[in-house]
Amino acid sequence: MRAALGKIRSKGVLLICIISLGLFAFIAEEAFRSCESSSAEKHQQVGEVLGDKISVTEFQKLVDEYTEVIKMQQGQDNLNEDQLNQVKDMVWNTYVQTKLIANETEKLGLTVTDQEMQDVLTQGTNPMLMQTPFFNQQTRRFDVNALKKFLAEYKAQGSTNPQLAKQYDTIYKYWNFIEKTLRQQLLAQKYQGLFAHCFLSNKVEAKQAFKDQNEESQIQLASLSYSSIADNKVTVTDADLKAKYDEIKARFKQYVESRDIKYVDIQVKASASDRAALQKEFAAYDTELAAAADPSDIVRKSTSLVAYTGVPVLKDAFPYDIAQRLDFMGVGSTSKVFESKQDNSLNIIKLVSKQQLPDSVQFRQIQVAGANAAETAKRADSISTALKAGADFEAIAKKYGQTGEKNWLTTKQYQGAPSLDKDTRNYITSLNTMSVGEVKNIALTQGNLIIQVVDRKAMVNKYVAAVVKKNISFSKDTYSAAYNKFSSFVSANLTADEIVKNAAKAGYTIQERKDITTTEHNLAGIHSTREAMRWLFDAKKGDVSPLYECGDNDNLLVVILDNINSVGYRSLEDAQVKEFVKAEVLKDKKAEMLLAKLNGVKSVTEAKAKGANVTAVNQVTFAAPVFVTATGASEPALSGAVAATAKGKFCKAPVKGNAGVYVFQVVNKSQRAAKYDEKAEMQKLRQQHMQMAGNFMNELYIKAKVVDNRYLFF
Repeated sequence: MRAALGKIRSKGVLLICIISLGLFAFIAEEAFRSCESSSAEKHQQVGEVLGDKISVTEFQKLVDEYTEVIKMQQGQDNLNEDQLNQVKDMVWNTYVQTKLIANETEKLGLTVTDQEMQDVLTQGTNPMLMQTPFFNQQTRRFDVNALKKFLAEYKAQGSTNPQLAKQYDTIYKYWNFIEKTLRQQLLAQKYQGLFAHCFLSNKVEAKQAFKDQNEESQIQLASLSYSSIADNKVTVTDADLKAKYDEIKARFKQYVESRDIKYVDIQVKASASDRAALQKEFAAYDTELAAAADPSDIVRKSTSLVAYTGVPVLKDAFPYDIAQRLDFMGVGSTSKVFESKQDNSLNIIKLVSKQQLPDSVQFRQIQVAGANAAETAKRADSISTALKAGADFEAIAKKYGQTGEKNWLTTKQYQGAPSLDKDTRNYITSLNTMSVGEVKNIALTQGNLIIQVVDRKAMVNKYVAAVVKKNISFSKDTYSAAYNKFSSFVSANLTADEIVKNAAKAGYTIQERKDITTTEHNLAGIHSTREAMRWLFDAKKGDVSPLYECGDNDNLLVVILDNINSVGYRSLEDAQVKEFVKAEVLKDKKAEMLLAKLNGVKSVTEAKAKGANVTAVNQVTFAAPVFVTATGASEPALSGAVAATAKGKFCKAPVKGNAGVYVFQVVNKSQRAAKYDEKAEMQKLRQQHMQMAGNFMNELYIKAKVVDNRYLFF
């Protein structure tokens, strides 16, 4: 035992090292796992507000919710990239604002009660309520009873009709969104109201504000512009720049990191041979459309950007470049092939018909079906004959298990359809062309439909036009040639300096963008550049990006990270800061020179003798900065000096302004023909206070340490 213990003791140091290494490995492994888990969690975070993180899943849920609301409001099935980006911005801004307000109101004990919500619904005048299906067009107010009825039906409905159930569910989700947003809005208004009541106004202030707005001065103004002194006549030292920078340093505080880039962007365009091939294609469409009685197949096979439905629609159903030509075409004629610069397309139009038709049609209908086609036709003929003889429409409809209720069909309900089958086309055309009271039996694929037009409103011009519109796009060969050339340039110039130096020789232009932040969806305004954005905010100064294929599948892009502008104060070495500071120093030094020149001047005449530009300026008030035509600038300081100078007096001292130095003589002072209304003036001041209170969100945002990582995911 002793021998064993002695052996252990002799290896004590070694054992301690082994145990220590084992413990370190265990701790390191756990730390690594923890870091790995934390890193994975971080990479799923869209952002952070007040320390609270929101994951990509949570944010996407909010985006999906708002997207459905926009679709419902605008009657769209899909949103394009720009619309989706607007939705994401709106969702993010609302999320941040809601978190900021909630944090403050929770401290204060502010809430929106159910009774307050009920009061808003009962009043029915809140603008948000006007966007709901429960807005009554006749009373022009929100109908709270219609909402209650819907909610009761939604809870009770157990419809086996999937389409009806989906409609109920869509409206229910829409209302939940409106209600949630309304609560947030009311809470924010309460909080803002607290700020507004912190600003006090009184009768003295109201009277002074009225005087500031309505007392006008007429002056003789003598001005010496800073531009009258050449920049090279002024000496600016590093010490001058440093002193001015320290004086106005607060202006250069940056709360969000931004990045400056240089980049080369190539937009691939159709070559001469591509255009010639498309022109040849359109020559064939010209011949075919002119000869076709039904242009449906021609438009479909052409893959035109404008669908042909064959039913009469309003002019605004067509793109603007098409719509503006329709009234100048004869029915049955085909236009010449023309190019539209606004959407980079070639176009040709055949005007099939132009008629005065109702924009809205009220109708009722009875669906007829039988065991077979013959029985269906016989039953439909019988119903049609009875109705034409004066039978009661609703009574017959009820006999066949239908209501026969009246419905309205408006042009906008169908004119945006991408396509219409033959039955639907026949149905819509019939409703458009039937007279009031007319009954028609329409044979459809799945049976017959008896329709009767009850009313027609708003007779308008409607058009049936076949349009072939195709983008003037490049061929694969053209794109390959552009890609190969640009790829060769990028491969031969691997550093930022080489790209900048040799771009012009290769026929490319170096462009710049300053202060790009993570809030942007696209790099340099080019679509589909999310990968480039990810690269940019992970790169180091001077790095060159890979070659990106982006845009609308027509752009080639390479980016240079030129500078990183970190959170904090931008330094004097920053080119933009230095340029701004230098301009301020030049202005100050020129002002000193011009003030010295006007020193001791006692009249406008003396100032003119020293080279000043003299003009008459009327309607100068304290409440608004005077615009000086001679220097091309607004001058608040001049407005203040004029207000403080009595009628007939010359200014006590020259005024240093934004664009020059001024002296003046007050020729006259007069009061505008406005009656003082103390109550109205007090209300104006209160509104101004509300506007000032509205700036609180910026301060809350800065203190909340908001992190926006949306660029990583969206």
